[in-house]
Amino acid sequence: MACCICIDQGTVGIVENLGKFSKVVHPGFNMLTPCLESQVGTVSTRVQQLDVTCETKTLDNVFVQMVVSVQYTPMDTDQAKYDAYYKLTDPEQQMRAYVFDCVRSSVPKIILDNVFELKDTIAQEIKASLMDSMNSFGYEIIETLVTDIQPDYQVKCAMNEINANQRLRLAAQEKAEAQKMLQVKAAEADAESKYLAGLGISRQRQAIVNGLRDSVNDFSSAVHGTTASQIMDMMVLTQYFDMLSHVGKEGRSSTLVLAQNPGAMTDVARQLKSGFIKPTMLSPPKQVM
Repeated sequence: MACCICIDQGTVGIVENLGKFSKVVHPGFNMLTPCLESQVGTVSTRVQQLDVTCETKTLDNVFVQMVVSVQYTPMDTDQAKYDAYYKLTDPEQQMRAYVFDCVRSSVPKIILDNVFELKDTIAQEIKASLMDSMNSFGYEIIETLVTDIQPDYQVKCAMNEINANQRLRLAAQEKAEAQKMLQVKAAEADAESKYLAGLGISRQRQAIVNGLRDSVNDFSSAVHGTTASQIMDMMVLTQYFDMLSHVGKEGRSSTLVLAQNPGAMTDVARQLKSGFIKPTMLSPPKQVM
């Protein structure tokens, strides 16, 4: 039997004396009692990770697969190294059993949507359960992480479809609001346009009336003995002939067939004068207080 051994960094050696535990030897060169002591194994002092895949059911009867990562290491005492080597035949198998038990006792109390939100809470419950049980075997639980949650493929597709439909409904609502705003703005613009057009027509007619009144007054003062009716007939006919001249000079004008006999001219003058004068003789509407 060897009288000296070399232990690698990151591990400790377990030494027995004639089949009984003797001591824990640390990394480096170590002397043993020849023929009595021997190294029977090692315990890693590195932080190790165990990935556990567990299938369970949620409160709304959906089966999911969860992957839980457990990071652990032996505690920093010789007694803990002794417990880690001798008390458990397979530490990883023992941890898997505790993880299965904790997951299958906590997840069935939660619906699927909340499982994703409460995964940190589930991880903390697993860590607390493992610490209570594994500390007595010399292991310290550094951290537990729920790294993956996989529901059934059809359930996942249904969840994605629900989310897509919600977003489509929101998009439709926003589009309807935008169209409503466009219609409201268009209606407001149309109302404003019609108001301004009416205001322009009103001012135009008022300007025409004022111009005709001024022209009649000027003509009456210059030519004595003429009446306002005669002056208006002459001005209307003059404007009518100016219009005919403009239509004739315009190259894109359509052909107009107009009666030019004296009786027709009298009717035209009477109609034009009636159209200009009668609206101005109407009394303005009374304002309601």
